[in-house]
Amino acid sequence: MQRRPFLKKVRRIVVKVGSQVLTDGRGRLWPPVFFLLGGQIAELMEEQRQVIVVSSGAIAGGRSLLGFRSGRASIPEKQALAAVGQTRLMGLYEQALEFHGIRAGQVLLTREDLADRKRYLNARNALFKLLAFGVVPVVNENDTVLVEEIKFGDNDNLSAMVAILAEADLLVLLTSVAGLYPGGEETAGAGDPIPYVERITREILDMARGPAGPLGTGGMATKVEAALLATQAGIPVVIAEGRREGVLRDIVQAEPVGTFFPPTRDLLTHKKHWIAYTLKRKGAIVLDQGAVEAIVERGKSLLPSGVVSVQGNFETGDMVSCLDPEGREIARGITHYSAQEIRKIMGKKSSQIEALLGYKIQDEVIHRDELVLLRDLA
Repeated sequence: MQRRPFLKKVRRIVVKVGSQVLTDGRGRLWPPVFFLLGGQIAELMEEQRQVIVVSSGAIAGGRSLLGFRSGRASIPEKQALAAVGQTRLMGLYEQALEFHGIRAGQVLLTREDLADRKRYLNARNALFKLLAFGVVPVVNENDTVLVEEIKFGDNDNLSAMVAILAEADLLVLLTSVAGLYPGGEETAGAGDPIPYVERITREILDMARGPAGPLGTGGMATKVEAALLATQAGIPVVIAEGRREGVLRDIVQAEPVGTFFPPTRDLLTHKKHWIAYTLKRKGAIVLDQGAVEAIVERGKSLLPSGVVSVQGNFETGDMVSCLDPEGREIARGITHYSAQEIRKIMGKKSSQIEALLGYKIQDEVIHRDELVLLRDLA
């Protein structure tokens, strides 16, 4: 199938650039690459397109500037490395873009920023305003306040979330290889990459498995996972080699560059996508078989009568997993009741909630509009 139908009206593009694209053989941020990217971004903007950059490289830059030994850094060390490296990283983007008369704007995010609905909307409004001013937002995870609980995990995942946040028309993941190869990263460079992936299946994800690079946290698997997130929100994705001359121009012109992932046909609503992929799971609810069938086969809400047990100590408004009697996750959703409250009303009818708690928030533990089936995520 051709790419052109998906790319002919692309106006807003998120470009994610990996650490291995931005660094030289010694792990130092390499200025020529920034100027190469700056020139291509300027070309896109001359065509009245908007560009958001999601950039790795802060920690890698800090390592080289501070002479930090190779190997795994602790969280406090990563925070310090990022504080030093982010300044250098932004300086290079500013120089590369100012050469073409374009301003860069720094945007640092944590998962917590996007998990809170109000902060999510504030971040989106800030991005829209920067784009309206003709600025190129340069987004990175805020590694200086990094703790595991608010971590995206990798900038591939972050770039997909930013693409959704910004309502982008295209996500481009620039990496050190030409795309997804049939044998995974071990065969990268041997022959041509897969040009077109119609649907991201479990087999495709398994194919992408491989080690992360020495400077980054993500390998090809995280890029394919990011492609899954974005395509389920209706955004096409291209994985391509970041140092290929004219790579961004060729991609928007629908040239056969890298690996292309079209948007899926069965799209999640914006809110359900946010529930499934942005929110952090705080616990789980185990259902009886009748509740499983009602949710999966008939699209019903989860009622207290269908709850068997509760795992964890979550609060009202948290995202929780719904498990079948064998412990398999079948859905994710936002709970109307806390774990403590559910333990008091589980197995009971909705009409009994007020008598048991002294109040009633909703008839449902999780309403179907805030419930995402796992079968819809693959």
